[in-house]
Amino acid sequence: MKTTIKEVAKNAGVSIATVSLVVNNNERISPETRRKVLRSIKNLNYTPTKSARNLASQKTGNIGFILTSDHFLRTEPFYTRIFLGCEFEAREGEYYILLTTVKSDYDSEYPLPRFVLDKSVDGIIVAGKIPDALIKKLSGSNIPLVFVDYEPQNGSYPMILIDNVSGGMQATEYLVGLGHTKIGFIAGDINHPSIKERLNGYKAALEKAGINFKQDLVICESPYPDRYNGYLTAQKLIERCNNITAIFACNDAMAIGAMQFLRDKGYKIPQDVSVVGFDDVEADLMIDPPLTTIRVPKIELGVESFRVMVQMLKQKNTVSKKILIPIELIVRKSTQSIK
Repeated sequence: MKTTIKEVAKNAGVSIATVSLVVNNNERISPETRRKVLRSIKNLNYTPTKSARNLASQKTGNIGFILTSDHFLRTEPFYTRIFLGCEFEAREGEYYILLTTVKSDYDSEYPLPRFVLDKSVDGIIVAGKIPDALIKKLSGSNIPLVFVDYEPQNGSYPMILIDNVSGGMQATEYLVGLGHTKIGFIAGDINHPSIKERLNGYKAALEKAGINFKQDLVICESPYPDRYNGYLTAQKLIERCNNITAIFACNDAMAIGAMQFLRDKGYKIPQDVSVVGFDDVEADLMIDPPLTTIRVPKIELGVESFRVMVQMLKQKNTVSKKILIPIELIVRKSTQSIK
């Protein structure tokens, strides 16, 4: 049977709190008491638990991870991978990751996540876009925050972001290099900073190539960038401009939806229309043809956000900084040059 901290304290003739202080190398303990406790730990073959280590520091040893339920349920495994990156990195250290979701229409009248109310976390990683009302309430809780794949409009926080502008430029420049000049751009909520930056990259690449930007080729009206809305948005784009030769979608989910619409209407991919996505999710390899896309290192986003959070907790200060994670163009068979 495993030895408990209570048994160590009894054997050494000290309190449980004193044992915890020794485990955490607290300088308040006298050398004599330290030796006595360490001797009991050795004799009883005691292995300190996480709770014992946290007793003296008044820390929970937990880091919260928040995203909207839409992101968790409807997005391809994008945010799941970011969460796994945090979890993988946490395994190497002294923290646990606690996941929770909130409603995408979170209102100030709603309660904060339970692990905030219970003070069960030392810091919180926020993934993707969340309502401003929630950000404001979280900021008032005085818990360190790190944002990943979202840049809040108000406040100064550490942010781990995708290099979206570069990704938008690379995708568009690749299509231009294949001879395409009539390139449509489809997206979800244009108020999401990531989508806005990808559109800016698209515009910059067209300008660089001397191609006039045409607003008719851009549709950013979908409430959510999933496959269903990709299908509907591609339909609107083709009805508006049926002479396009390429589509750049803000993410892979919309790209896959657009490809389904094109196939339903008799278009051949990539012979009639080339399609490029953004994210590089696993489903890209399962569709026909496999999707050309911008690869986002999702695991690395999670790893980096966790490292920044741990650094904040150890240094006991909040540093406002922005870390851009580089992306990569992955060419598959959904694109080809114009002959």
